[in-house]
Amino acid sequence: MSCHTKVLAVLSFLSLLIITPSLSDADQNLKIPPIEFGEKLRFDHQTKRISGPAIQLSETGLFHLAWIEANQKDLNTYYVHAPLQSETFPQPIRVNPKSTLAASLHAPPAMALGDQNEVYLTWTTPHPKANGKLFTSLLLLSRSLDGGKTFLDPIQVNDDNAVTGHSFDNLTVSPNGSIHMVWLDAREGKKDPSTYSSFSQDQGQTLSPNLKIDDMACVCCRTHATVAQDGTVYLAWRKIYSGGIRETVVASSTNNGATFSSPVIVGNDRWAFEGCPHRPATMGTDQQGRLFVTWYTEGPDDIPGVYIAFSDDRGKTFTPRRQLNLSKGTFPDHPQLAVDREGRLLVIWEEQSPVRREVVISYSLDRGLTFSSPQKLNKKKSKHPAVALNSQGQAILAWQEQIKFPGWHTVVQPITWPNLATPLLSSHQP
Repeated sequence: MSCHTKVLAVLSFLSLLIITPSLSDADQNLKIPPIEFGEKLRFDHQTKRISGPAIQLSETGLFHLAWIEANQKDLNTYYVHAPLQSETFPQPIRVNPKSTLAASLHAPPAMALGDQNEVYLTWTTPHPKANGKLFTSLLLLSRSLDGGKTFLDPIQVNDDNAVTGHSFDNLTVSPNGSIHMVWLDAREGKKDPSTYSSFSQDQGQTLSPNLKIDDMACVCCRTHATVAQDGTVYLAWRKIYSGGIRETVVASSTNNGATFSSPVIVGNDRWAFEGCPHRPATMGTDQQGRLFVTWYTEGPDDIPGVYIAFSDDRGKTFTPRRQLNLSKGTFPDHPQLAVDREGRLLVIWEEQSPVRREVVISYSLDRGLTFSSPQKLNKKKSKHPAVALNSQGQAILAWQEQIKFPGWHTVVQPITWPNLATPLLSSHQP
């Protein structure tokens, strides 16, 4: 059964319930303080076809937003930044040169911020020697060293000459300033691609040789990267095991990306699926080094779910998975996670029913021990959620919303954490 067929079957089986936007009695019994939602800022894309948004939040309270947009037959990468409390969007800038177009709308650029006012974006461009061959691309890194005012010409990340795919990428910046990139790479010509990485220690001027991390990656589930405060680098992807079992896995590096551990299975989902789900995992760490992973799976019971687990031993072992979606009448999808140094978590995802497409959020104030019930964010049909935090107690949400058919808006919304009497990092351990 194909992925789309399974989705339709699930949605037909489920009733047409809609998620409640308010906190449940369970939340109130757990005494989870409510978060405060700020004013929404909307950017009208004027009916153009667009990718989902990529968003980051600087320590100074600037949100950075990037996406890919179709202009007739051309695809371009766009970027904008503004203060959290902005009332209007500034004019976006095109990141890519006119001669170097973006390859696809299937995913936004990956974005990370440095602590010296740098903005880094990875994105794919069509392979110049494709000659009609499908799914071929080069992976590029674009850099701004002036806070996003201007971008330098992109540099190529993959160091091979294979006319094939180099995509489903992600990147992060270490506390020491190193840039770490991860992607799926089909240079070996096998049915299933491999996971590759590279790093830079000089703001992207030079890149390390590409390092193969592992074989048998799910061909279209995006990779993810994050770095802990102690410099441990984590990479996540969906790996294929014998029997078509597809598991979210994490590998770690304690030597700045020079080598990585063998992949560790996070959820032990036992999801047998002959096809690519096109659903990535995301990660984050707090100041004490707790690593959080959220992902989508249908295993082992063929019921779609959004899950979270965490590790306190640098990704060697993980807690039993915990399901975050609660509605019995919707199909959960595309979770995204962000965590700050204090251990506050935001998880945002889609909820679909036969007639609606919502974006919802759940949060934890105690390092992932308890979570609020999901709250709906949108009013109209919405998709492609994203989330970002900084260490100053600020947070930003983003998604696409079809405010007026047929066009789409990108919506960004700041949130404010509740004031807590005791520091989060003193909370009890599980």
